[in-house]
Amino acid sequence: MPLHIHDTLRREKRPFEPRDPSRVTLYVCGPTVYDYAHIGNARPPVVFDVLVRLLRRTYPQVIYARNVTDVDDKINQKASREGVPIGEVTARYEAAYLEDMKRLNVSPPDITPHVTDYIPAIVDQIGAIIDAGCAYAAEGHVLFDVSSYPSYGALSGRNLDDMIAGARVEVAPYKKNPHDFVLWKPSKADEPSWPSPWGEGRPGWHIECSAMIEQTLGLPIDIHGGGIDLVFPHHENEIAQGVCAHGCATKDQAHDEYARYWMHNGFLTVDAEKMSKSVGNVLLLHDLVQAMPGEVVRWALLSAHYRQPLDWNQALLDQSRKALDRLYGALHRSADVQAAEVGPPADFLKSVEDDLNTPGAMASLFALSSEIERGMTAGDHASVAEAKGRLIACAAILGVLQSDPAAWLEGQVSDDLRAEVEVLLEQRASARAAKDWPEADRIRDRLNALNVVVMDGPQGATWRMKG
Repeated sequence: MPLHIHDTLRREKRPFEPRDPSRVTLYVCGPTVYDYAHIGNARPPVVFDVLVRLLRRTYPQVIYARNVTDVDDKINQKASREGVPIGEVTARYEAAYLEDMKRLNVSPPDITPHVTDYIPAIVDQIGAIIDAGCAYAAEGHVLFDVSSYPSYGALSGRNLDDMIAGARVEVAPYKKNPHDFVLWKPSKADEPSWPSPWGEGRPGWHIECSAMIEQTLGLPIDIHGGGIDLVFPHHENEIAQGVCAHGCATKDQAHDEYARYWMHNGFLTVDAEKMSKSVGNVLLLHDLVQAMPGEVVRWALLSAHYRQPLDWNQALLDQSRKALDRLYGALHRSADVQAAEVGPPADFLKSVEDDLNTPGAMASLFALSSEIERGMTAGDHASVAEAKGRLIACAAILGVLQSDPAAWLEGQVSDDLRAEVEVLLEQRASARAAKDWPEADRIRDRLNALNVVVMDGPQGATWRMKG
């Protein structure tokens, strides 16, 4: 089946039809680099990495852009507390973010636009929005006039009149409307600033993405992605700016002039609670990937459909580790069989092309690992080769099974410990062959004391360190 995507704007699943099949464009909102990313921040890059891998099977050119916000109030505050330039803060945490993404097997995007490199383009786009009659300057600020854009609220399903009537925010005196939002604002004395026709200052958050998308990918883009928390106000404001910069405010299909499809992943909770510093349950991705293999984290993030909520807990991590152990175990036991050069099976493609149904796709991986095990037991190496090739092809799209199977199962162990374990496994095999069960149990107890998990299979025993 052709790829189908659930479009947030139209609230339905639609067949994916790019504007230009020879050049597919995708933009995903990236990190604000003032601290380590939390586990919720990792869900979008993992989800859209799978999408990009899938798109590249079909289209000759897929251009994926993921921005970096490197000027922001939180960045300024961090730099001020540390007494360093903002560039030192942003470089430190961007490097950490990229290393964490690497551990998750997230492929680097084709383009990584940084806000500070696009200030002139941002200033130009703000000027175009003013010229279109959709923004106004006031007291060193430039604000977008939401009343100038009739379709405002379409993405989030919010009615502008209701939003204005129900506004409870303190309205700045220079605003015409409570929901008018900042495109440009003056900087304080100790904050970074750039020249503009409206005075020294810096851009508002929303305009940054609109300008970078137009500069790097051109309009309209095919797919715009991000977390569900960005639908309003960030993405709602992006659309308004992006179309009004070109005088499209009154077009019936104005939204299509900016992005053809909108995709948003669901929220992530921790032990059924929203992550919050006040609760003390914010889990940093940087810590997680130090404590466990990144593939376990990635598998866990893909274990629920991307649009559904995902609860992060120890049981999820344990299940993810066991799932990967099972798949790696099949690859390890079939190490002597060369994988066939084949693609993913139809049931796998049907799942992933159905709006990235990764749970359904994972079921296909388990079915293939079972085929490998049956083929090894029967000595049918032809069927093993085909199943193994299909498993590897599926895993490449999901971005898993990228480690050496033996190394995965054994974990990070010293040469001395590995040698001891191998000797014990040989002794245990001999004891079992002689039906000396007390001796076999004694050896297994010794292995257990070494923190080793033994997995018996048709082709013998494999092992791994307890995770």
